[in-house]
Amino acid sequence: MKIAFIGDLHGNYVATQAMEKELRRIGVEDIWFLGDAVGKGPQNAQTCDWVRANCTVCIGGNWDYGIGGKEFAEDGYFWDQLGPERMEWLRTLPSETDCWISGVHFRLFHGRPVTPLISVQEDKAVFAEAFRANGETYTGIIFADSHRPFVRTLNDGYALNTGSVGNSMGVPKAHCLIIDGELGSREPGVLTMTILSVPYDNEAAAALARQDEKLPHRESFITEVLTGVYSR
Repeated sequence: MKIAFIGDLHGNYVATQAMEKELRRIGVEDIWFLGDAVGKGPQNAQTCDWVRANCTVCIGGNWDYGIGGKEFAEDGYFWDQLGPERMEWLRTLPSETDCWISGVHFRLFHGRPVTPLISVQEDKAVFAEAFRANGETYTGIIFADSHRPFVRTLNDGYALNTGSVGNSMGVPKAHCLIIDGELGSREPGVLTMTILSVPYDNEAAAALARQDEKLPHRESFITEVLTGVYSR
């Protein structure tokens, strides 16, 4: 089964639509969401609704919980876009789940608030902690949060990051992780792990942000969309 693991859409519906088109073209059979549908960008109702309509498995991220739970007053802009029903959905998303694919037991989570922010160059000890949780020792972890996709092999197993659809750092394209294997199988089998990189109209996404004077940290979002340089 070919599954796309996506995360960090962050209100960038332009990038989300480009990713959807490519996922359809390559014949992905299922889409699993690993957090942060909203926040940062100007089209949060659209990205939230897209996740709800297209993703079979949905995990919450730090922005989903923060906005859904009204944790920060400056997020009032996002509350107004989303409305109570969407916010309640975001607030009550599960924080993690797990699955078996071709003999690998994967732990699935966003990153924060379940773990600290984990980057590709993180010390092995930090990764090791993420492989052990809930009374289990996993042989793979799949997460988002760092906004940079990667595949890393460790003695603990596979550490896979989805990258970001709507707010990628480094290379400003839409990214996700594609895994092709035997879903539900505990027997070792063939497993492919691919980072999908999708170009989109970054200027169009930036233009939508420029038109919205109420968008918090608007200039930072525009810079990140156009350059991939973290700006907050």
